[in-house]
Amino acid sequence: MQLHVIDAGHFKLDGGAMFGVVPKTIWNRLIPADDKNLCPWDMRCLLIEDGNRLMLMDTGMGDKQDPKWQAFYYRHGEGDLVKSIEKAGFGAHEVTDVLFSHLHFDHCGGGVKWNAAHTSYELTFANAKYWTHSEHWHTATFPNAREKATFFKENILPIQEAGQLYFSDKVENPFGANVQPMYADGHTEKMTMFKIEYKGQTVVFMADTIPSHAHIPVPYVMGYDVRPLETMKEKEALLKEAFENNYLLYFDHDPSVDCCTVEMTEKGIRVKDKGLLGDFVN
Repeated sequence: MQLHVIDAGHFKLDGGAMFGVVPKTIWNRLIPADDKNLCPWDMRCLLIEDGNRLMLMDTGMGDKQDPKWQAFYYRHGEGDLVKSIEKAGFGAHEVTDVLFSHLHFDHCGGGVKWNAAHTSYELTFANAKYWTHSEHWHTATFPNAREKATFFKENILPIQEAGQLYFSDKVENPFGANVQPMYADGHTEKMTMFKIEYKGQTVVFMADTIPSHAHIPVPYVMGYDVRPLETMKEKEALLKEAFENNYLLYFDHDPSVDCCTVEMTEKGIRVKDKGLLGDFVN
């Protein structure tokens, strides 16, 4: 088994929205904002090479939307989903499974692309099964008013139309013995995190429950969450488990580090060591 960090690009979001009720005087020391109050964030995916399966966790936002829309999110840097997969030594056609944490545009948009003629959509990973939770699929296709602006039909419906949509809650042990899904309801309905057993270490793909190392303290919850109090409960339980079992937490949005471990302090659970994935496992 091998893990490969995949860089699907970089964008910016409002710092206040990313940290909810936490004052800027506190969070700005952790993830500094620019003069527009925007903070830089990664779209960090994970490629898992496990036997005859090549599983990709999340796909970033892609580039289907027009330049005006892209400009709202200040895309920057050289990150590119498919090029990053190729840099890891694989082609898009070799991906066997796409595992979505959830279907917000910045996590699933890269799974669907324009065709060569720019007249219709096609799947980026033509040979892959695309996985999500059945209840989350329902939420994404019949969205509530709060999340409607982040679920795009062009990111979602082509998967179903291609016959490549699968539900992880309908299949026993869908990703093999080394990758176990965990579901959470704070950020959105039935978001999926993934617990990965890798070289004697448990790596947890945190999705948007804890998007960066700066979000480790339990009250540091995004303003985007549909149930922030539920997120806090989920974080508290997961961080306790992570501390007791020395989990390595892998972040999809952290602008500077891939992952961290945690420790107990007088203020509660906090970051212990942080860095690149290769700093912890090789």
